[in-house]
Amino acid sequence: MTGEELSELPGAGEVERFCTALAVEQGASAHTVRAYREDLRAYLAWARRSGLSPWEVSYRQLRRYLAELDQAHYARTTIKRHLSSLRSFFRWANRAGVTASDPAGVVQAPKAARRLPKTIARDDMAALLAVYGEVDADGAPREQTAAEMRDAALLEFLFSCGARVSEAAGLRLAWVDFPAGEVKVFGKRSKERIVPLSRKGARAMERYLNEARSDLLQGQASEFFFVSNRGRPLSADGIRKMFKRALRAAGLDESLSPHAMRHSFATELLDGDADLRSVQDMLGHASLSTTQIYTHVSPDRLKRVHGLAHPRA
Repeated sequence: MTGEELSELPGAGEVERFCTALAVEQGASAHTVRAYREDLRAYLAWARRSGLSPWEVSYRQLRRYLAELDQAHYARTTIKRHLSSLRSFFRWANRAGVTASDPAGVVQAPKAARRLPKTIARDDMAALLAVYGEVDADGAPREQTAAEMRDAALLEFLFSCGARVSEAAGLRLAWVDFPAGEVKVFGKRSKERIVPLSRKGARAMERYLNEARSDLLQGQASEFFFVSNRGRPLSADGIRKMFKRALRAAGLDESLSPHAMRHSFATELLDGDADLRSVQDMLGHASLSTTQIYTHVSPDRLKRVHGLAHPRA
């Protein structure tokens, strides 16, 4: 894609009117308006190079434009954004009486490549969980501060339950049932689920609750299970920052997010021959197809299933 100035291109005035409508009528941010303007500049430049009026292209010609973006090695997400910009633009142009055609409305967006979730290898997970644990990576006992007991419990909780960061931040005392070995979490759209606690996860969480939480509260009361050093509910951002510090201390890839703990939780369950439906319930996925991506991350499980089920294995 070349770098023609927008003002030099046929249709530039209409693009500016559209961008003004975006900002004034829809309250779009300056960043959003800038992105739309740049996408439409690229489209107008392509139309001029192709000898086409930007208002009289067919959907096949528009598909050819998107194919050229693909050939230029644009990411599929970027191509989908360009098409979204064109759809919005043509809808506005129809309402404004600029054109009666809408070729973008019938063009299908390219399917985005599905990325396999990042997981943490078993040895790396052990090193990560030992950063704030009561024993170090070599198994030697270590002194823990109250904050370290909390962070150790938090890491164990994330891995033990496959919880999201938002679910850990919102966890209430009343939702943790140590005698039953389970915890209640509220996920997306306030959907409730019950997840079993691992033995080590429960131990770390009970130790934090009995030996550290009151020190962090400093005489305050809180219904939240995990609290900050000042006795306030520990925020999702605070959890992410703690996770980055733990990665650094364990010598692991700092680009990992706490969500990798959730991915690792699911993969370990499948490697242990858990059925897909149970994993779906524990993760709180609305659709089984969302959970199925973990079967691609767990080749060992697929080999075992193949070996047990295939008549020629």
